[in-house]
Amino acid sequence: MNDFGFEAVRTVDVVVIGAGQAGLSAAFHLRRTGLEPDRDFVVLDHAPEPGGAWQFRWPSLTYGKVHGMHALPGMELTGADPARPSSEVIGAYFDTYERTFGLRVHRPVDVTAVREGEGGRLRVETSEGVYEARALINATGTWDRPFWPRYPGQETFRGRQLHTSGYPGPQEFAGQRVLVVGGGASGTQHLMEIAEVAAGTTWVTRREPVWREGPFGEAEGRAAVALVEDRVRRGLPPQSVVSVTGLPLNDAIRSARARGILDRLPMFDRITPTGVAWDDGRTVDVDVILWATGFRAAIDHLTPLRLREPGGGIRVEGTRAVRDERVHLVGYGPSASTIGANRAGRAAVSDIRRLLRREPVAAPAG
Repeated sequence: MNDFGFEAVRTVDVVVIGAGQAGLSAAFHLRRTGLEPDRDFVVLDHAPEPGGAWQFRWPSLTYGKVHGMHALPGMELTGADPARPSSEVIGAYFDTYERTFGLRVHRPVDVTAVREGEGGRLRVETSEGVYEARALINATGTWDRPFWPRYPGQETFRGRQLHTSGYPGPQEFAGQRVLVVGGGASGTQHLMEIAEVAAGTTWVTRREPVWREGPFGEAEGRAAVALVEDRVRRGLPPQSVVSVTGLPLNDAIRSARARGILDRLPMFDRITPTGVAWDDGRTVDVDVILWATGFRAAIDHLTPLRLREPGGGIRVEGTRAVRDERVHLVGYGPSASTIGANRAGRAAVSDIRRLLRREPVAAPAG
């Protein structure tokens, strides 16, 4: 509200929500096409510092352990110390990037809802006021929506439960019996770290892990992305690219397998006060359950636009939401990798520039 009691509304051409890899890539390309930050477009980020989700990664995830970090457009990441935490390395890199290109990211800003505005514009409601925009680039990623499966008896467990999003590193699990749930890259990394200090570890996954031998080339990458893309085109919730590529075998993985650390059990059927149990009578007592069970897309603020399909996802062609051409999702589904996020940012801006060259946007049908 302003001094006269009226709601202050700022009008821009484009609002970018999120300043991770995808959001910064989009902002770079918007500026490169001649749009000015804070005049023609605005970047809103709810995180306290630059770095996207990377700033929240656990300290033991050093830069040398990061797989496939692709540089942002226009600026390489060079000379990084592989022993330094990835949160620090990438946070500093994103900070330099924002300042170098003058992207003027607004933070911390929470976006509460995006809904139909007046005159065919989108109304973006935030903690710093309301924006009205002709187009929206949503780059909110998944970090804010950790997925916690639910199992019978979960509330009775007397030990500690936590998710990857709150993983503090292995040191807090010294001398404890730890159950790691999840067959992705995070689960295996957590397990191998924790096994060095824990009294014992147990690994359970819903499916048998798929180990990938040999190099992962461009053809394999395209095939994996195509599988994720197919789900998005059909309006289903996206799977991560990693979920269809398998787990790469390296020396650390081979060593852990040889020592029995990566001997996997099928998912348990229920949780007990002291651990977990299977219907065949088997039980395991543990002090900690670590859920390395992934994340879901953080898109609840888009709910008023009714973009979801019956399958639960948002159907996307390229980066454009099929139900509303003004809305682009980057870092969503097939563009969730760092290189995919870069390409998606460029593609979204190309489409939006064509949209902006038309007459003022009409409200979507229906």
